[in-house]
Amino acid sequence: MIGFLSLAGKRALVTSGTKGAGKATAALLRDLGATVLTVARNAPDAGPDDMFIASDLTTAEGCERVAAAVHERLGGIDILVHMLGGSSAPGGGFAALTDAHWERELALNLFPAIRLDRALTPVMTAQGSGVVVHVSSIQRQLPLPEATTGYAAAKAALSTYSKALSKEVAPKGVRVVRVAPGWIETEASEQLAARLAREAGTDYEGGKAIIMNSLGGIPLGRPAKPDDVANLIAFLVSERAASITGTEYVIDGGTIPTV
Repeated sequence: MIGFLSLAGKRALVTSGTKGAGKATAALLRDLGATVLTVARNAPDAGPDDMFIASDLTTAEGCERVAAAVHERLGGIDILVHMLGGSSAPGGGFAALTDAHWERELALNLFPAIRLDRALTPVMTAQGSGVVVHVSSIQRQLPLPEATTGYAAAKAALSTYSKALSKEVAPKGVRVVRVAPGWIETEASEQLAARLAREAGTDYEGGKAIIMNSLGGIPLGRPAKPDDVANLIAFLVSERAASITGTEYVIDGGTIPTV
């Protein structure tokens, strides 16, 4: 049937899979027939779940624990979605970033993908098939020097690493693709917009406008929804994208102003 995607029989791991775009992606992959293991630092509110593991992926031990869980609970892997990312760095430009800040940005946005790929991609190459999705950010091309220098640099490193990995494993049947979202209207960004609105004495839509203006505008007029990102990832991990590897898909409503 034209337009139908099926992931029946596929085994997937989605990091940061309990909130925002990660939650939406895990849910959609399940709806399409995949068995999905999610990981986050804290358990979801729904309670115990055999297809969830609590682990801190900013540590080598946390990544090892998740890799072991993949083997124990899934018996292997076909789809690996690295959704984990974020920033806790202070504003103030590059001079405000200490070594500790830089280490935290890299520990969150780069090393978990490297460690999990190192543990799990060989399973895919051995079976001759698999898909790895690295979720980057338009910040790698459009850094905001006041606040996102470390985050943007870490995502740029992730993108370069991803390209190198794709060239190495493609001949062995494994595809590696990147997804670069702009602003996604998640629970966290909704809270940010609401806070900015209160501080500016405006409503929620006004708070959203503040964020969009800080990005130089979003021609589409709105941020992406978590489901928008999930839909793109579902296509990329499906057989309908069987010839796509080593490239990046931007989903930013037109935020990046250049070709």
